[in-house]
Amino acid sequence: MEEKEALERAAALCSRRECCVSEIEEKLRRWDVPTEMQERIISRLIAEHFIDETRFCRAYALDKMRYNHWGRVKIDQMLRVMGLSEHDRHTALSQLPEDEYLDTLEKVARSKAPAITGKSDYERRGKLMRFLFGRGFEPELINSHLNLDEL
Repeated sequence: MEEKEALERAAALCSRRECCVSEIEEKLRRWDVPTEMQERIISRLIAEHFIDETRFCRAYALDKMRYNHWGRVKIDQMLRVMGLSEHDRHTALSQLPEDEYLDTLEKVARSKAPAITGKSDYERRGKLMRFLFGRGFEPELINSHLNLDEL
């Protein structure tokens, strides 16, 4: 594949949705673009603002909270796996609307609570807390903002 064609395809991909460098690198590898050409293409995409990792982190965090109902811990973990900087991750997570985040936590807990079975309230509470931990919500937030006994 020629450099111009690869650049155009990558730019088109970035125009449709937010992308991070690691995603574009993976696409270019799949298209069998040589490494030195990949570096030039990515540099150009960054220079022309097709790729902006801070913008990507914000969009990713907001989407995962709103549509996948993930907590900050899980979102941060996935952003870290993508190789994004700690500063960008922290900025994106701190910009999540707190009231919407707490509403998401409560909505997830209320929808899951009826399906949880156990021999005692203690066991059901533990299962619900583990589920919420798995979704990436912070333990201190679960304890301080949810009355799990009422769910």
